[in-house]
Amino acid sequence: MDDAVLKEKIEELAETVDGHRVIGLRQVHGLADAVGSIQAVELAAIDCGIVPERYVRNVGTIGLEGQVALLRAKVAVVGLGGLGGYVVEALARMGVGSLVLIDHDVFEGHNLNRQLLGTLDTLGMRKAEAAGRRVSAVNAAVQVAWHAVRLTEENLPELLDGVDVVVDALDRLPTRMMLQDGVRELGIPMVHGSIAGFLGQVMTIFPGDEGLHALYGYGEGLPAQGLESELGTPAATPMSVAAWEAQEVVKLLTHQGDPLRHRLLVMDMGSGMIEVLELG
Repeated sequence: MDDAVLKEKIEELAETVDGHRVIGLRQVHGLADAVGSIQAVELAAIDCGIVPERYVRNVGTIGLEGQVALLRAKVAVVGLGGLGGYVVEALARMGVGSLVLIDHDVFEGHNLNRQLLGTLDTLGMRKAEAAGRRVSAVNAAVQVAWHAVRLTEENLPELLDGVDVVVDALDRLPTRMMLQDGVRELGIPMVHGSIAGFLGQVMTIFPGDEGLHALYGYGEGLPAQGLESELGTPAATPMSVAAWEAQEVVKLLTHQGDPLRHRLLVMDMGSGMIEVLELG
C-alpha cells in the first residue's frame, strides 16, 4: 500500500472526537497489517492532521508536531530498576518511537517493593528482557532494542549509537559518571535522576556541561553508592523522580518547556519540599 492510498484510507476511517479528528486503535493496527508498520500508520495519520487514538490525550500539551518528534526519536534508558522501569513505561505510553534498554541485572525479591517491572512472574528474569516485553505490551508501535549487559566505556559508543537522549536510571555513582562522560563524547544530552529514602534529584546535562562533576567533583574514590544504600528506596520515591525524568526527555525531544539544565531539582517527600538549585 503506497502512502497516498494509506492516507486515503485513514481519512475514511477518521472520526471527530472531542474536537479532534481521530483514528481508532483497531483501525491503526488493521492498516498496519497491510503496511507492515504501526508507527508508519501513526505518522501518516498525523501528517493528515488526524490523531491516533492512543495519543489524543498528548496533543493538547505537545501538539501534533510534538507527537511526531516523539515518534521519530530514539531514547536510551540505562538502568531498568526502580527509576528505569517507570521511565520506560512513561516513554512508551507517550509514544517515543525507539527505545534502547540497557541493564545486566535480573529481578530479585527485594525489588518487589518499588520496581514496576518486578513481579512474581519476572523474578529471575533479566530486567532488560522484562522491559522490552512490557514496552511491546503497552505500545506495539515502539521499536525496542534491549541489552542484558553491563554498560562499559568499551560498549557504550555502540549501544548508544544514534540515540537522541540518554536517561541515567543507574544506582552507582562511578557508572553514572562514566555514562555522563561517554555521552558527552557522543554529543548526546543526558537526563539524570537518583533516589534515597524520601529524597530524590533530577537534572538535565548537555554535552559540555559539568553536570554530575559540579556535584561530586572529578577526583577518584567516589563511593559506589550514596545514601540509597542506607535509607533504602520506598515505592513512591522512584515513581516521582522517574516522572520528572520522563518529562525532561519529552521537553528535550519536543523543544517545549525549560529543561533542568544547570539546575538541580531536589525533592524531599518526607517534608513535602521541592527546591531547584542553580548550578554554576
